[in-house]
Amino acid sequence: MGFSMTKIIDFKPRNKLIGLFALLMLCQQQETRAEMIIGTGYIKPGVDLIFEGGVKDEIMPQEYYLSENETDVHIEVLANWSSEAPNGSPEGGHVAYLNVSATLINEVTGSSETHILTPHVNMADNLHYAKNIKLPGEIDEKYTVIFEILPPKNDQLGMHYDWRNTVDDELVDVGRFEFNNLDFKEIALSKRL
Repeated sequence: MGFSMTKIIDFKPRNKLIGLFALLMLCQQQETRAEMIIGTGYIKPGVDLIFEGGVKDEIMPQEYYLSENETDVHIEVLANWSSEAPNGSPEGGHVAYLNVSATLINEVTGSSETHILTPHVNMADNLHYAKNIKLPGEIDEKYTVIFEILPPKNDQLGMHYDWRNTVDDELVDVGRFEFNNLDFKEIALSKRL
């Protein structure tokens, strides 16, 4: 979805302004969606994963999330059904009820912190797992991030017979993904417009 300059120029004068405004908003939206792709992964049965460091953001309700001015980076995991997912799984659809954590390790000092990533929703990624995070050190130091993906706990998701019989007794396999020598400085200094 996008505008071509030809289409904008062909609009009537009143609509030309609306088209230009929409183009400016689209460009601004692109600017506010800047994210650092940490890496990608895959877990059975057909879940594609994208690990990101996003620009800090104000998350609501505020009493449950670190405020934007106390945050260095917004760590995210997008978990979506792939084309290899079991029948009935909407390709590209969000995989819900996963237990996702991220351990950040400062490669200079060795200090670390583990964070539980909770469900979030926004306009750029839609449903995903994320958390506002204060890095365990300075923003110009290097970090290792270890993501762990676990299936839902026993009381979080009912498993029908057809899924258990065809796929498995779990929604997904366990996944562990490690990314080293990460530099969050640029994303930590970025601001949303």
